[in-house]
Amino acid sequence: MDCAAEESDIRRALEPLAGIRSLRFHLGARTLVIDAAADALPGALAAIRKAGYDPQPQSSEAADGEGAHLHEHGAGMAGGLPRLAAALSLAIAAEAVSFFAPDTTAWKLAGMALAAVAIWLSGVETYQKGLAALRHLRLNINALMAVAVTGAFLLGEWPEAAMVMALYAIAEMIEARAVDGARNAIQGLLSLAPESAEVQQADGSWRATPAKSVALGDVVRVKPGERIALDGTVTAGQSAIDQSAVTGESIPVEKAAGDPVFAGTVNTSGGLEFRVTAEAGNSTLARIIHAVEEAQGSRAPTQRFVDRFAAVYTPAVFVLALAVAVVPPLFFGWAWAAALYKALVLLVIACPCALVIATPVTVVSGLTALARRGILVKGGVYLEEARKLKAIALDKTGTLTEGKPRLVDWQPADSTHGVASWSRDDLAAIAASLAARSDHPVSKAITQGLAVANETVDEFTALPGRGVQGRLRGTLFALGNQRLLTDPDAPPDTHRAAFEAAGHSVSLLTAGGVALAVFAVADTIRASSAAAVAELLAMGVTPVMLTGDNAATARHVAQQAGIADARGQLLPEDKLDALRDLQRRYGPTAMAGDGINDAPALAQADIGFAMGGAGTDIAMEAADVVIMTDDLRRVATTIAFSRRTHTVLVQNIVIALGIKVVFFGLAIFGQASMWMAVFADMGASLLVVANGLRLLRGGPGAPPSAPNQPAARATPPVARHAH
Repeated sequence: MDCAAEESDIRRALEPLAGIRSLRFHLGARTLVIDAAADALPGALAAIRKAGYDPQPQSSEAADGEGAHLHEHGAGMAGGLPRLAAALSLAIAAEAVSFFAPDTTAWKLAGMALAAVAIWLSGVETYQKGLAALRHLRLNINALMAVAVTGAFLLGEWPEAAMVMALYAIAEMIEARAVDGARNAIQGLLSLAPESAEVQQADGSWRATPAKSVALGDVVRVKPGERIALDGTVTAGQSAIDQSAVTGESIPVEKAAGDPVFAGTVNTSGGLEFRVTAEAGNSTLARIIHAVEEAQGSRAPTQRFVDRFAAVYTPAVFVLALAVAVVPPLFFGWAWAAALYKALVLLVIACPCALVIATPVTVVSGLTALARRGILVKGGVYLEEARKLKAIALDKTGTLTEGKPRLVDWQPADSTHGVASWSRDDLAAIAASLAARSDHPVSKAITQGLAVANETVDEFTALPGRGVQGRLRGTLFALGNQRLLTDPDAPPDTHRAAFEAAGHSVSLLTAGGVALAVFAVADTIRASSAAAVAELLAMGVTPVMLTGDNAATARHVAQQAGIADARGQLLPEDKLDALRDLQRRYGPTAMAGDGINDAPALAQADIGFAMGGAGTDIAMEAADVVIMTDDLRRVATTIAFSRRTHTVLVQNIVIALGIKVVFFGLAIFGQASMWMAVFADMGASLLVVANGLRLLRGGPGAPPSAPNQPAARATPPVARHAH
């Protein structure tokens, strides 16, 4: 099962069968997962065989870990080389007999026998699939070749028929090898995670254990220069980790106790111990590979168009070839043999292999190249559509800023306006106790900044879009933003105004809707945000900041980042309305956020970008594109790569159709032979494959190589691309 056309053959054979609920094709791994009743399997296998294919049932483990299957496939192809070499030798011998042997019946029969054996050796699979297609009244690549070669043999052009079939089979093998290079490039990431890990035993000793057998919670030790086998959290030691294979970061990241580490990354300096947080099959690396494989299984818009075009194109060419074979002899006095030969040449030229293969190879190469850069695109449709983006909505916290705010100051409110007064220590204890119950970054900053003992909170509840509340010391308090204020007669607070003017996020401790204390939290802008915004503007994409923070803070951060349009004090539903407004004003609009709090806007956006997805299940599920790091420049990289991918797609389609058009003209005027036709078809296929594979090398947004990284020199080729 090599291409979308063959997938369609199998799909049509299986969909009418009773008991089959769904079919999931993975062309990259040449696997098909059938969701069906157990008794439906024999019928499904029989239907696939009837369609001309040889199904190999796999265990669920083999289907999930496709590396073994791919290895077997590669071995099978290697085993076919002697057979194809023999077929080519016999075809050359048949040509020699035709050119040099005496024109006698015995020599002619000998040449025909050599040609027939060559055709059988090289074309048995083509004939099986082609005859199956003809039986079902379908015209595919294999049907065209089977008809063309058989017709040429019967016309007495048996040397040429043998050579055409042998060359076609060799071209198919070369093409399959090249396509596998694109489809399976992501599988090279599997080799990055070691097969064993050094695990601490109950008695404190260390033992090498297969990575698949390591349980959650086990402690693993990794030495300098070694690769990390599993995801985990550092418990002891300090080191710099080269995690370019997972996140695309070119510079090693410092890790200490409490920091996450990922399978497949390299420990470059000190020794580390970490507690396992994900089993081998569920590591961040494994989930990246699975997501890219799922994306490869989905068809991009251009691919769907090409498949529909090919479904019409192939029968149309067959009808044209039939007209060339019949009309000129009947109405223009052509010799029947000459007309039939031209028609057969047209059939060979018409093979839409290059056209059909042009899109999937390009899309898969693009998906894989972006994955190596720490950008996980969920499907070819998003890879293609990203080039059309005209605007992008950016969340502030964690996207434009570091997302790690700290408490810089706090003061009791100027006036409690009729509410009982509380001491500064009381206010600190109450605020810290409420903040400790929330996992919001601002709440954490307040808890850490106040650093006081927490009290018991009763009736604790979250107030969506406002903050949290709870009862302490018999009073109901709330901690959050200014929406908690309900007293319109309260005088403006000077501390709050000063904090907001400085660009700080302001949180209020309230009771009965009246402010008791004002807390200033600062979140610094990321070093890469201004550069990312500049890149987006240069590409013609308008960035707009949408945040729930106050308007003054929004303007302050936007000014630092270079964003002209900043909108603050937005609830989740307000962000959704703002995004719809941007779509009406600009057209296709993306949303970049953390993939959790901005879920409505991410869902509404034409493309949703989740930032900082490494190790975060929710972020990897929430968006269409996952940026594994928090580097906003990767959004611009995605758009640039989408544009480059589209350019390559257009080039491939022009190459595939252009060569066909040229040789159609040559065939009609008798200037093309079947030899030339098969070379044209083979050349077009290899050209589009090679052009698509260019996306795997370099390209826009490729992170620069990090200097002086000894461990990186031992990295396999697939990882070096990510540096």
